Amino acid sequence: IRAMPDTAAALCESMTCLSSLPQFAEGLKMAQSLFENVGKTLVIDETQMASATALCACGVAFFLRAIRAASQGGIEIGFHSDEAFTISAQTARGAATLLLDNDTHPEAEIDLVTTPMGATIAGLNEMEHQGFSSAMIKGITTSTEKVTGLFKKD
Repeated sequence: IRAMPDTAAALCESMTCLSSLPQFAEGLKMAQSLFENVGKTLVIDETQMASATALCACGVAFFLRAIRAASQGGIEIGFHSDEAFTISAQTARGAATLLLDNDTHPEAEIDLVTTPMGATIAGLNEMEHQGFSSAMIKGITTSTEKVTGLFKKD
């Protein structure tokens, strides 16, 4: 059985990906039961474990960096650093909860707060012009390539 949890397991909020060979199906069920105690689980194909490492384990750092960037933006617009951090972190938590609890796509939730000629669309467009989505995607694919290289057999 292979498992890739993340550091949020300490708070029972991990996203743990699991895989195994078919002959270990019973062990996989047992591992899934154990890891469900520290968050959500998803059984994936073994070939996706490098990708799971990048998206889950490295992903924690990627989202933390996005929160840090939002916090820095908050400081620039006038909040003290502790206020900017609290606002940014709680906003990120709320956004993730909206998606998970409502089982919606991010764009559906974005549409709810984006008005014609409004501040949200102006900010989103500027972030895209600066490469926000591309940078996140490239970070994930680069981490996947790195993990894949670590486990290649010669």
